[in-house]
Amino acid sequence: MSSPEQLVESIAQRAVDNGLRVVTAESLTSGSIAGRLGAGPDAADWFGGGVVAYQEPVKFNLLDVDEGPVVTRSCAEQMASGALRLFQADVAVSATGVGGPGPSEGKPAGTVFMTVMTSEKATTHELHLDGEPEEILAQTCDKAIEMLAELIC
Repeated sequence: MSSPEQLVESIAQRAVDNGLRVVTAESLTSGSIAGRLGAGPDAADWFGGGVVAYQEPVKFNLLDVDEGPVVTRSCAEQMASGALRLFQADVAVSATGVGGPGPSEGKPAGTVFMTVMTSEKATTHELHLDGEPEEILAQTCDKAIEMLAELIC
């Protein structure tokens, strides 16, 4: 299995080769996924940026997420769709969930919803991760990179 750094290199190469603009919409991860992608090779050529929508009004007002619970599959999908629209991008990855240490919206820490999306296809995963908050965030970022690589590589 490739490391997250190797996957970012593969994503970068594929994005450059195919003229793709990749973006993020993050809540739980507070921009960490964007940070990893932005550190990738030739990022200025393929990484369009990201939205950190940590507070609910940002999700609702900027990304057009439906008001209501935000630790949901539909929220992750709407965040990705909103990022595609805002950045006029080709590929988006989003993450929303509960980092912990306690529950939120009745869901235990480690509950994460992630979406990778193009204009033609969307894949969403529900994860149930274990560990301290920083471990959950790291695992979420790793999974986001894996999902993105699976989609475009």
